[in-house]
Amino acid sequence: MAGRQREALLTPVTGRVDSAPIPVRAEQVTAILVDGDFYRRRAARLFGHKEPSERADELLEYSRRHIKQSKSRLYRIFYYDCPPSEKVVFHPLTRQVVNLAKTADHDWMVALHSELVKRRKVALRRGEPLETQAGYQLRPEKLKELLSGQLSTADLTEKDFSLDLTQKGVDMRLGLDIATLAANGHVNQIIMIAGDSDFVPAAKHARRAGIDFVLDPMWARVSDSLHEHIDGLWQCVSPEPRNLKDPLHVDNLRSRDASAVGGDIGAEEF
Repeated sequence: MAGRQREALLTPVTGRVDSAPIPVRAEQVTAILVDGDFYRRRAARLFGHKEPSERADELLEYSRRHIKQSKSRLYRIFYYDCPPSEKVVFHPLTRQVVNLAKTADHDWMVALHSELVKRRKVALRRGEPLETQAGYQLRPEKLKELLSGQLSTADLTEKDFSLDLTQKGVDMRLGLDIATLAANGHVNQIIMIAGDSDFVPAAKHARRAGIDFVLDPMWARVSDSLHEHIDGLWQCVSPEPRNLKDPLHVDNLRSRDASAVGGDIGAEEF
């Protein structure tokens, strides 16, 4: 099979049978894999807070930037995330229980997933929240201020706490998709939007299969172990504070005609 594939990439210089063949560059086909939890946090920081439909449109437009930069054809966008938790948890500051199923964040996440499954060439891969490890945690920067004496417990607000939810099944689904893509030969490039070194084994497997593995951490810090196992580092948004001028930033997006940006990406675009 490998021999036939190689012959298919060779073309004779002339019509003569004994003419020496020359290699022809294969079409670049790209799969974009997105760590949903990571993307939501980085996108909120770089592009501002948006409605679910706006965030879904933003992801497709951001993916289009990658496709244009790599001069390739899109195979599919794989979005890995967990459904929002519906657990009842205790808030350490307010001393009250919070039903996560009745929060605005829960409704926003449900709406985002609903929007994504309607978009062309997007595959939503759902993991599961590990309910036994759900709870509110003091943000690291506030904890440092508290321990250094710069902040007192009386100064804390609800915004100083974040909901800590552990996901399960996301890494497994991502690894299985990469193994399938590598085995079937559907793509020859993978662009991973993530920043977690947990994806190193998946990156190593893709590279062993001859796939060009590119990472987009959206200006988040990348560990040395992850740097070692990728083929390139691309970011299709400017770092802070230049991100404020990006057309996808919420302030710029809403100042323009809504019909001029966003919406579904047609087949001809990819």
